[in-house]
Amino acid sequence: MSSTIQTLPVSRRQFLRGGSAAAAFTLIRPGLIRGTTANSTIEIGVIGTGGRGNFITELLNNHGGFKVVACADYFEDRVQAYGDKYGVEEGRRYSTLSGYKRLLEGKLDAVAIESPPFFHPEQAAAAVDAGKHVYLAKPIAVDVPGCLTVQQSGEKAREKQLVFLIDFQTRNNPYYREAAQRTHNGDIGDIVSVEACYHCGRLGKQAEPGTPEARLKNWVFDIALSGDIITEQNIHALDVATWFLDNHPISAYGTGGRKARIDVGDCWDHFAVVFQCPGGRVISFNSTQFNKGWDDIGCRVHGSRGTVDTHYGAGVSIRGDNPYDGGNTSRIFAEGAFNNITDFHRFVTEGHHDNPTIEPSVRSNLTTILGRTAAYHNTVVTWDQMMSANVKVDGRLDDLKA
Repeated sequence: MSSTIQTLPVSRRQFLRGGSAAAAFTLIRPGLIRGTTANSTIEIGVIGTGGRGNFITELLNNHGGFKVVACADYFEDRVQAYGDKYGVEEGRRYSTLSGYKRLLEGKLDAVAIESPPFFHPEQAAAAVDAGKHVYLAKPIAVDVPGCLTVQQSGEKAREKQLVFLIDFQTRNNPYYREAAQRTHNGDIGDIVSVEACYHCGRLGKQAEPGTPEARLKNWVFDIALSGDIITEQNIHALDVATWFLDNHPISAYGTGGRKARIDVGDCWDHFAVVFQCPGGRVISFNSTQFNKGWDDIGCRVHGSRGTVDTHYGAGVSIRGDNPYDGGNTSRIFAEGAFNNITDFHRFVTEGHHDNPTIEPSVRSNLTTILGRTAAYHNTVVTWDQMMSANVKVDGRLDDLKA
């Protein structure tokens, strides 16, 4: 059976600027999901109970095949509010940086990791070691060592017959999938170049800066905790670019800076990067996170016989010798996540452990780090140089409660 979407979420822009999670989720009629029966309920813990954690929890609950039995977040008030809202037993609500470890000691089948990206590698590795299935938010990490850790955790999950799914909405959209398949089949001829962009307004500030706790609440503005906008947010566009190319870049040259949004954190507010790719192909990428009234997550793939044109939340099509009308992806923000949750449930209950999202997610995450490194140094950086340097980001967590 298929799900029925009853209401649409507010726009992704509103959600990212700090709109309430309650207003942002899609209401999906419980019990209409294939395989959702009393004996296939997955007991799941949620790590990270902020905006995205609440959003994902609403989708888990409306799916009908999950029961949220535990939660963890650094902030005690946040984890208590979440527990009250979703009926989590008081003894299974965990706070501080190490709260997730106590969560993993309890009886549950799976975890949804919705914490700041800096924590993803450590938390995902611990979950796999504890024998839990993993539903992991993007990006998977903020640095090369973190990406490699997640890759190793994914491989270990396969060995232990655990599901390990990374939540990119575009990869579970039928129009994006069809356009990618047609591109890989040669419908646009030889790929010549790719344009990718991510333009949006600024995000919502969650606390006045000045304390370690405020820094954690404002993690989307913090380079160490988020990976900067090119990794935390812009990865959506670069994931599509590397997916359609089916390869990673050889090198990158970049620039950018911090000029328009300077009141919080240390993240840049714009990037411009040129990636050199195998076969002489080029990805030209640019992004902004301050514009008023302009919002586009786009990727155009130019081939010798046609062009793919994709826009997150808008149209996906192919023009050229083999046109494809595609369709509109206006509901991708919630539908994509819900489709991934549905797949996660099916993979767990039916025993599918091939975990196909791991390698593409590592590839696109490393691509963003390559672009970020080139931009920070305003020079050419090769993939091999980046991997050899293996630079680890310092999260600067000493002033927070362990």
